Amino acid sequence: MFNTIWLKFSKTTSLLIVLSLIMYWLFAYDLVRTDHLKLILLYSGLFFCFYKIVQQNKNNFKLLVAIAIIIRLVFLLAIPNLSQDFYRFIWDGRLILQGINPYLYTPQSFISNGQFPINQAQELVKGMQALNASHFSNYPPINQLFFIIANLFSTSNILGSVIGLRLIIIAADIGTLYFGSKLLTKLGLKKHKIFWYILNPFIIIELTGNLHFEGVMIFFLIFSLYLLSINKWKWSAIVFALSISTKLVPLLFLPLFIKWFRQSNHTIDYKKLISFYLIIGSITVLLFAPYFSMQFINNYSKTVGLWFGDFEFNASIYYILRAIGYQITGYNQITIIGKILPILVFIIIWILALKRKNENLHALIVSMLFAMTCYLLFSTTVHPWYIATILLLSVFTNYKYPIVWSYIIIISYLAYANADNIENLWIIGFEYIVVFSVLFWEIFNKPSHFNSNKSTN
Repeated sequence: MFNTIWLKFSKTTSLLIVLSLIMYWLFAYDLVRTDHLKLILLYSGLFFCFYKIVQQNKNNFKLLVAIAIIIRLVFLLAIPNLSQDFYRFIWDGRLILQGINPYLYTPQSFISNGQFPINQAQELVKGMQALNASHFSNYPPINQLFFIIANLFSTSNILGSVIGLRLIIIAADIGTLYFGSKLLTKLGLKKHKIFWYILNPFIIIELTGNLHFEGVMIFFLIFSLYLLSINKWKWSAIVFALSISTKLVPLLFLPLFIKWFRQSNHTIDYKKLISFYLIIGSITVLLFAPYFSMQFINNYSKTVGLWFGDFEFNASIYYILRAIGYQITGYNQITIIGKILPILVFIIIWILALKRKNENLHALIVSMLFAMTCYLLFSTTVHPWYIATILLLSVFTNYKYPIVWSYIIIISYLAYANADNIENLWIIGFEYIVVFSVLFWEIFNKPSHFNSNKSTN
């Protein structure tokens, strides 16, 4: 098998693999996010190698699988260097193991009262920083379950917990690779397209490297779509609920399933549709039930609301509206704008649900892609790892703008190049000029993309 995997690939591919492994090692163990020049150069080099490796080895599926796994293992012993969120993951997992509901207490509330409910409490709070430590947990119950699992065998060692989290995310990526390739085959597309996601440096660094659980949510999402494609809609609903209970993002897609249950006479089978939604809703509620209380509802809704009414990072349309608001009123209108933009997203998603022919899988995925894209473009906060979902969905379409975005978004980290972590709006503007340019070019100059379910790449 080993000989089969490595048979007949060129010296150029060998060199690209070696260079990639070296650069990933440097990224994992010899980089701080304030070193912006090194960050950009390494990322650019990795992106070039990734593109050439996939391009030159489209017909060697086993080789690409092997590369994907080996590269991820490079990060196994690394502490994430671009995000502190993992400290909160460890905190929540250990807190639950102590029988404490993470939705009812902020980490800072314990430390301020001189209480240390878990091992390494002070170190974890210091690592997650004051902003994170001062808010209640917003991670749904399946996410919390994985936090528990990652801490089962490492309750007093941060690196041990990091390894546990990382192995879960790597396993999810392998699952996405498996079901993603099967779904591509079912759509009549080439299996190697899944590697534009799996081998993308953005995915490897943000998910495996920085331990963001979008990868786990995406695994459940793609598994759910595969089950839907083989007419196992009840199981699909259950798995879709697991995706929502990992990250809330898939809630955006619920209206898009309305036409999926259209019958041969073009009427909607409301019995199946309602059952589909009831299964998703019931499973989601059951998963939240162990943590339920009125205080939980209050804390959770307030924490989720922060992403619309308080937090700002790497936004596009919102920053333009904010600037207009400053000119008119002299102060930040985020409270008002943050309420209007979600309404616009809601309207757009329902237009996609009612106007698009989402009864076939390709049309459904394209609608999901545009629904998520609109959500990101209208958001007040767009952390890099948020775009992982559109990158995965784009694999099943002809749209390339998510791949372009997955490269250019690295410049959003330049905000950490200064002590105050202040964004340079010229840099953010450049990022979105590139993204919008490619997006509009693909929409208006390649209109067939919107309906095509074939790809040659």
